[in-house]
Amino acid sequence: MDLKEIQNLIKFVANSGVAEVKLEMDDVKITIRTTLEGNVTEATYVQVPAQPVLPQVAVPQQIAPVAAAPVAENSNYITIKSPIIGTFYRKPSPDKPMFVEVGSTIAKGDVLCVIEAMKLFNEIESEVSGKIVKILVDDMSPVEYDQPLFLVDPS
Repeated sequence: MDLKEIQNLIKFVANSGVAEVKLEMDDVKITIRTTLEGNVTEATYVQVPAQPVLPQVAVPQQIAPVAAAPVAENSNYITIKSPIIGTFYRKPSPDKPMFVEVGSTIAKGDVLCVIEAMKLFNEIESEVSGKIVKILVDDMSPVEYDQPLFLVDPS
């Protein structure tokens, strides 16, 4: 399923008056949720890996012990994770300044970054107050659902 077909599906669902549509094919899962007015509130696209997945499972098991060590050292920090799959942007547009830098003080509700998913730009707001200790993703990089983006010191 290409991007044009997905966009047409979103438009169709928005105009149909249906609240939610889930579509599962061989290697793709799509969920589209709308409001009563027909506005699309959420569109999720997941590429499901083809079977078998054994080589993909072996890699994270080798990496997991290495990744666990830094988390143990920074256990007093809060990790802000990506709520969606998409492309991570640290600034609202190329000519604007970054939303946050390492050392920035943030409050609950402050915009930290933008994640583009299917041509929709989603502002990611902080759910905690504190100070940015580390930015874990490079600007204009693809991110996965639940991928750590920022480390925040809540104190």
